[in-house]
Amino acid sequence: MKKLMNDSRYVVEEMVEGYVKAHPDLIKQLPENDRALVTAKETREGKVGVLIGGGSGHEPGFLGYVGEGMADGVAVGNIFASPSPDPILEVTKAIDKGAGVVYLYGNYAGDVMNFGMAAEMADLEEDIEVGMALATDDVASAPKEEKEKRRGIAGEFFIFKATGAAADFGYNLEDVVRVAKKANENTRSMGVGLTPCSLPQTGEPSFEIGDDEMEIGLGHHGEPGVEKGPLQSADEVTERLVNDILEDIEINSGDKVAVLVNGLGSTSRMELYTMFRKVEQMLSELGIEIYRSYVGDYITSLEMGGASITLMKLDDELIKTIDHPVNCPMFVQK
Repeated sequence: MKKLMNDSRYVVEEMVEGYVKAHPDLIKQLPENDRALVTAKETREGKVGVLIGGGSGHEPGFLGYVGEGMADGVAVGNIFASPSPDPILEVTKAIDKGAGVVYLYGNYAGDVMNFGMAAEMADLEEDIEVGMALATDDVASAPKEEKEKRRGIAGEFFIFKATGAAADFGYNLEDVVRVAKKANENTRSMGVGLTPCSLPQTGEPSFEIGDDEMEIGLGHHGEPGVEKGPLQSADEVTERLVNDILEDIEINSGDKVAVLVNGLGSTSRMELYTMFRKVEQMLSELGIEIYRSYVGDYITSLEMGGASITLMKLDDELIKTIDHPVNCPMFVQK
């Protein structure tokens, strides 16, 4: 499994260096830690800081969502691994404008531990108040009665968007955290894996799957899904993913949703738009309005083949956050 790289030990550092050099007007690297990136635009005093983070290999997540209208900073981890507490703390210090900082991250053991440690350090060493919200949108990763155990996958994009907007609106820390948790509570995702990716350090497939197989519910690090079987048509796969989501969250006729059809890295736009076509048909038949749609690579897994579908149930407050303009290096919304 080929990759364009130099030394596999330094792929993250070289990616970050290239990223910062490509977008100097939007992003900057903190001198205290090369895994700590913040917006190059000066943020106002009294604004709640929004810090996101996670492992590399999910680009444009997570570093691609730092900018006006979304996150103020990101802590970058190794490939598919949590960032350590040190860059998290450095970003926290850099983006604190006196109103506190909210941490947004996926529900993975390493992230929970490291972001928790950084929050304690920010409180004890820097007297910075930190709020936290976890992404738990993956319906395949735990049953409904154990939602707190679920992973965060592509729905993290909607949570970042809603939270960044709330901070821009001038909400205080408590309300920014409330919006983040509300966004998570109203967001569900389900994915399908078709082909594995390979880690630069090993060059080996991240999981095994037959040429004529697919895996429903596969995690974006290659975590096992709920069902492996023969590859089905785009419509059949889409029906399965959407139906599983709608069984998990109450969305009724007349409700509005934001829809994300997300590629995992090597899935073509042709396939993703074919899937969106079926999503639109299904929701239209149920009387559910698609308020905004996003189709493309938003949270990937290196070159993994497959896709996920995310629905975010909207109310008036969440509609305002989804509509809010954004200017990030890898995502712009006017």
